[in-house]
Amino acid sequence: MSGFIAGLCVAILPLLAAGFWLGRRTARPENSGGLGTPVEHATFETLHTASLAAPPLRAGLTEETARKSARRLRSLLGTDALCLTDQKDVLVWDGVGGHHRTEIMELLAGPLESGRGEAFPLTCDTPDCPVRWAVVAPLTVDDRVHGALVACAPRESAVLVRAAGEVARWVSVQLELADLDQSRTRLIEAEIKALRAQISPHFIFNSLAVIASFVRTDPERARELLLEFADFTRYSFRKHGDFTTLAEELHAIDHYLALVRARFGDRLSVTLQIAPEVLPVALPFLCLQPLVENAVKHGLEGKAASAGKSHISITAQDAGAEALVVIEDDGAGMDPVLLRRILAGEVSPSGGIGLSNVDDRLRQVYGDAYGLVIETAAGAGMKITARLPKYQPGVHSAGRLTRE
Repeated sequence: MSGFIAGLCVAILPLLAAGFWLGRRTARPENSGGLGTPVEHATFETLHTASLAAPPLRAGLTEETARKSARRLRSLLGTDALCLTDQKDVLVWDGVGGHHRTEIMELLAGPLESGRGEAFPLTCDTPDCPVRWAVVAPLTVDDRVHGALVACAPRESAVLVRAAGEVARWVSVQLELADLDQSRTRLIEAEIKALRAQISPHFIFNSLAVIASFVRTDPERARELLLEFADFTRYSFRKHGDFTTLAEELHAIDHYLALVRARFGDRLSVTLQIAPEVLPVALPFLCLQPLVENAVKHGLEGKAASAGKSHISITAQDAGAEALVVIEDDGAGMDPVLLRRILAGEVSPSGGIGLSNVDDRLRQVYGDAYGLVIETAAGAGMKITARLPKYQPGVHSAGRLTRE
């Protein structure tokens, strides 16, 4: 879907450039600036202006985004005035003739309902007002009219009608991309809620039971573990930010492992090798902790007490433009066929806590090339590798979580 929209943007821009050139050809002397023909010059100027107008529109159609983009859009059309509206009000008026706002909204009733562009003569009692005609082009997303782009000029012009329609289509594409971004954000938020729901009730029960066991025999130890539990749950259920830093995620993992060690004692050993350079790397919130919980489940809880110790290793390496995080256990492992079915969502993830959720989120944020790489076999332990780009547009940590 996003590829289709990107292709539509590319297809529309040459039409915008042509309309821009035709509409302004006689308005000022030609000056190619060494860029070739007038059409080539207009194309470069249109692309540049469009690139400046696009970022605000990617946040949706609001008064603020309309205000930031209106002047660029008016420059694309070369009109005396331009306004952007929603279904009820004029969001911004750029240029002369602002006293036509009320009349414009009255004329918009038909185009907003039908979704078809129209041109109207305007009535005006101000002799020197250059605004006499309005070209209305609806802004639509998924066949729903969100508002309109209105270009105002001294006279009726077929070129302006065509150009306004093309600019409105381009604006509509930006609004559709904004809608997709918002849908993606809502999906990520829903998945974080689902992942929180997967935090094992058994882990919570066992942690509280361990803490309770120390209350009489070692009150200071019980207090320390209670603080570890509070910090871990506070991090897991925080409400701000879809992303965190590797340092914060590892800090939460340390709280989690402290509670696990209190339960299993010397049966569990953990090795951490963390390169300091990768600690500031931003990554999806609650992305690594479920992988460590999976290692505990299959590496330790999957073994009988008589089977001896289990070992979990966590490494984070600097790999140029990426951070390479590897979580490995020497536990029971898993049948690769079953693992594939879990990641595909074909069976319940009870055999792999959060694995499919984490894999899906990494692919959504970074692309399919960044899914989990899992090496395992029955009785052979499990090795999970996650590659995290050091920089990804839109991936920023919300800031360090502090204890209140």
